[in-house]
Amino acid sequence: QVQLVESGGGLVQAGGSLTLSCAASGSFFSINGMGWYRQAPGKQRELVATITSGGNPHYADSVKGRFTISRDNAKNTVYLRMNSLKPEDTAVYYCDAEVGLDFTLKYTSYWGQGTQVTVSS
Repeated sequence: QVQLVESGGGLVQAGGSLTLSCAASGSFFSINGMGWYRQAPGKQRELVATITSGGNPHYADSVKGRFTISRDNAKNTVYLRMNSLKPEDTAVYYCDAEVGLDFTLKYTSYWGQGTQVTVSS
């Protein structure tokens, strides 16, 4: 069984910073891409940032220049550093990992339970 556990959410004032972490654990062979998504009340889940196994990042336009995604492959962990936070960044943030359970290079997407980020104005 594969588990993704997120941490680091909380309440912060506009202009502040937070760092989210997501660690994968369990029995698996490899992890391909990892990413962060968010869902605000009444809205669909949206992509925030993704990162390849080689460390290449991709960001949503709304967070470019403010958020930084990174990963530590030795720890099976992905991070999201969020600077200059805005009230519109308020959402539940979910991490996602493409996990390979064996050597066949077939990947399955796993999700974390979500962590709340609230930005006050």
